[in-house]
Amino acid sequence: MTAPSVVVLDYGSGNLRSAVRAVERAGARVTLTDDFDAALAADGLLVPGVGAYESCMRGLRAIKGDRIIGRRLAGGRPVLGICVGMQILFARGVEHGVETDGCDEWPGTVERLQAPVVPHMGWNTVEAAPGSQLFAGVEDERFYFVHSYGVREWELVTNDRTAAPLVTWAEHGGDRFVAAVENGPLWATQFHPEKSGDAGAALLHNWVRTLT
Repeated sequence: MTAPSVVVLDYGSGNLRSAVRAVERAGARVTLTDDFDAALAADGLLVPGVGAYESCMRGLRAIKGDRIIGRRLAGGRPVLGICVGMQILFARGVEHGVETDGCDEWPGTVERLQAPVVPHMGWNTVEAAPGSQLFAGVEDERFYFVHSYGVREWELVTNDRTAAPLVTWAEHGGDRFVAAVENGPLWATQFHPEKSGDAGAALLHNWVRTLT
């Protein structure tokens, strides 16, 4: 059986080479590119992200990455966001008083964590959503986080016609924030699975095997 194809979207942000290697080890054929058509055609799209929300959105829009994400999701094609690559999927981000529009795939605001020590840097457990495919087999493991901002309230309202997203939470310094989301073809993690050892490798394998 042919391995699924994954594009790691190159828009000038993220630990691109480590992400490529990690997804390759998870069993995919991986291409690092900013090509619009290639990103649309791949079995899976991984959207990385490191740094400021505003600069990530500027880089994403420069390669029409927001349109790529929207087009893929409209066709039910899988997308995985990581770290700021998850944050930009929400409606807006607020950093240092600057509000930036995101991709608006989910309502909600990315804001500074309300914890005594920021950034949240290091290993942490998560409260995996019941029935999670992403965390299957690694529900009780620790994952590696590096961030000062996050989504502290989940705002999406569902109805009887749509399946409720699976939202995984984590806590730092008494402040709860969204650690991962599984919502149809759109999945995302606030932590870095590519830096999370065996648990992160298993999580990426869980995603890749949904692409076949």
